[in-house]
Amino acid sequence: MDLSKLGLPALALAVVWAAIKSEQIPVSTVAPGPVHITYWEKWTEFEGDAIKAVVDSYNRKQNKIHVDLLSVSDIEKKTLLAVSGGNPPDVAGLYGPNVAQYADDNAILPLDDFCRDYHIARDNYIPVYYDIGYYNSHVYSLPSAPASTALHYNKKMFREAGLDPEKYPQTIEELDSLADRLVTRNNGHIDKSGFMPAEPGWWNWGWGYIYGGKLWDAKSGTITANAPENVRAFNWVRSYTDKYGASELSTFKSGFGNFSSPQNAFLSGKVAMELQGVWMYNFIDQYAPDLEKPTLNWAAVPFPHPADRPDLANTTFADEDVLVIPRGAKHPKEAFDFIAYVESTEGMELLCLGQRKHSPLAQVSAGFYSKHPNPYVKLFADLPKSPNVISPPKIGIWPEYQAEMTAAFEQVALGKKTAKEALDYVQNRVGMINDDYQAQLKARREAGK
Repeated sequence: MDLSKLGLPALALAVVWAAIKSEQIPVSTVAPGPVHITYWEKWTEFEGDAIKAVVDSYNRKQNKIHVDLLSVSDIEKKTLLAVSGGNPPDVAGLYGPNVAQYADDNAILPLDDFCRDYHIARDNYIPVYYDIGYYNSHVYSLPSAPASTALHYNKKMFREAGLDPEKYPQTIEELDSLADRLVTRNNGHIDKSGFMPAEPGWWNWGWGYIYGGKLWDAKSGTITANAPENVRAFNWVRSYTDKYGASELSTFKSGFGNFSSPQNAFLSGKVAMELQGVWMYNFIDQYAPDLEKPTLNWAAVPFPHPADRPDLANTTFADEDVLVIPRGAKHPKEAFDFIAYVESTEGMELLCLGQRKHSPLAQVSAGFYSKHPNPYVKLFADLPKSPNVISPPKIGIWPEYQAEMTAAFEQVALGKKTAKEALDYVQNRVGMINDDYQAQLKARREAGK
């Protein structure tokens, strides 16, 4: 084309000519570098090593996405702050009970579309572990490391008390009877205990479930702290205070060492039976080798049920760490691609074997259990399949509710209140908190926030 025939001045001709020539410059064929996504996780030590192995495996398997793993303490608080500040990570490793609060605060993205694209569904999982992240008809999180609980007992202490180490309690009444026979005293004071409802104290809020109770009616949206089954459970807690004395039990418990130490009450042989999670094997292996060798001197079995409620057999507390995509994440699509790898058999088993936990997936590889060091890992995988599996209520005020239930437990265990008095107080107190919270949620939804 003869540009001079267009009647353009010389400068304009030069600009047009430059534009035409620029289109003829070869485009670079060098592929851009991988998209970097930031992943915040709370784990350290061997748990941190396990997730690092998963991240490293994912980064090696492909070159389009690179996960930058960062260990973050107080992750549930710092992630909320990062979302508020507009600079969150792409993936955050939170706790299961955080999901409802974060979803209500609009702080995490629903994952439904991503799950659909990657063919991730409830059938992939032991149901409770999928359900923990399912809230208000949306998937807000997917599991990373799961946990369930069972009664751990010290066979050596059973033998020393003249008890059959293979005969474990199957009912609460049998548990109480064995606990009495396992108590020893030194100068009139408790030296060893068979069982204590307050040790380790992590599920003090949930003893009512063992008796068939619950704390939340999801259908009606109401608090049920003082349900008859919950009162019955707290009366059982009070029975230990009445038998042994609040002051005596408090003095005995004050002598326990840190959980992660050889002075742990169970590991040191101070308490013969204890409700504990799948993780307990790690601490037995590290701090109490005499329970492992030369023979296995401990066992894990289903926690007992009330004698008049055989339908409550195989009750277990189930919880999990979860993966979420915070609202405002720069690379949500890439973030979910990494999450999907964690949810795969390969990624999940790499994580769970590294942390010595069971898998939340419905199916595991042929060699998973044979490679697992915990001799009772299959029990911890089977118990969450029970219809009596317990997980914390999915409500945004759960931190406040849990704190009130823990305070009520302590009041009962110390003999300061009856079970009914303590739980009536929680019912009224948390009921008002819940009413205010639900009103605020409704107002925000109506305002379109």
